[in-house]
Amino acid sequence: MKARHTQGAPVATSDSREQILYLLKTHGPLSAGAIADHLGITAVGARQHLHQLAEQGLLQRFDRAEKVGRPASYWALTEKAQQRFPDRHGDLTVKLIESVREVFGPQGLDTLIARREQESLAEYLDALRNCATLGARVRKLAQLRDREGYMAQAVQEQRGIWLLLENHCPICAAARHCHNFCRSELEIFRQCLPEARVERCEYLLDGARRCAYRISAQQT
Repeated sequence: MKARHTQGAPVATSDSREQILYLLKTHGPLSAGAIADHLGITAVGARQHLHQLAEQGLLQRFDRAEKVGRPASYWALTEKAQQRFPDRHGDLTVKLIESVREVFGPQGLDTLIARREQESLAEYLDALRNCATLGARVRKLAQLRDREGYMAQAVQEQRGIWLLLENHCPICAAARHCHNFCRSELEIFRQCLPEARVERCEYLLDGARRCAYRISAQQT
């Protein structure tokens, strides 16, 4: 998927830099040439934006070995750049989690997470009720998650197997503080897609750049 830009017109400088950040967030490390292709600008122009972003501490460059020839230079987001993508009031959320634990104990926190899970599941199931195929259900689920700030995409890996990709976690601070949020989300996906096997294959909290779920149609 290409980054969003205006077709047939020069892209404004500030817009191009923002698009580069979004592109690297959703695609992971890319070369200057690949970035130029995605944005529809020259390689020279892309490199100028990349160096400016690096000077701001938002990008870092590294070399990656290629199958043929010399190592190629790739660009990736820094931790400072990651902070530009919003975590839904992360500090406040962590403080609330700590307060709930102190006042109601771990069981009280689990009860709140279970309530959130039930509400989300009901909303998702209602949105999915008219989706006739697994692919349609996964695509709709990705749309719902994208609206919630997860930068979600549905990608068909092969026939009968889909990937639900979440390139951003808007509740990352809460998830780091309480892993039951992640357990709850996986359970929601499994209940939304009972005809499939749902497994988390990439996990942000284990050091991956995103969370990803492999969704495989059950053999009948």
